[in-house]
Amino acid sequence: MIPALGFSHVGIAVPDLEAAAAQLAARFGVSPSAPKEVPEQGVRIVMVQLGAATIELLAPTRADSPVAKFLERNPAGGVHHVALHVPDAGEAADAVREAGLRIVGAGEPRNGYHGRPIFFVNPKDFFGALFEFEEAPKGAAHDDHS
Repeated sequence: MIPALGFSHVGIAVPDLEAAAAQLAARFGVSPSAPKEVPEQGVRIVMVQLGAATIELLAPTRADSPVAKFLERNPAGGVHHVALHVPDAGEAADAVREAGLRIVGAGEPRNGYHGRPIFFVNPKDFFGALFEFEEAPKGAAHDDHS
């Protein structure tokens, strides 16, 4: 069993990061984070907190990034992934492999936006949806709706 703690965020790939962040700010009255580049993933990210939900906007920084490939197939953008918090990304990765699921890329967790370990599971193993597993902040309280 994969030890998921609850919801982390939904990732939405967008062709224009600044325009998407401005649109969410205008429509919902939220304050998006400043853009942050994650070179290992070839993306720039803006986080938007909307009540209890977190939306991660992603735009590619290079043509070979997975988000660039996603946008080739979906030029207007779209839901890229769903992320769940786990207590320990290494242990969760072991559980994923034991369940016969495939981890995307090198097969091991790597640091994500917040500097905590993350990994993705092949969408063919999860209803056609890309799931990200993100190590929760240490000491964070979680329930089934977080």
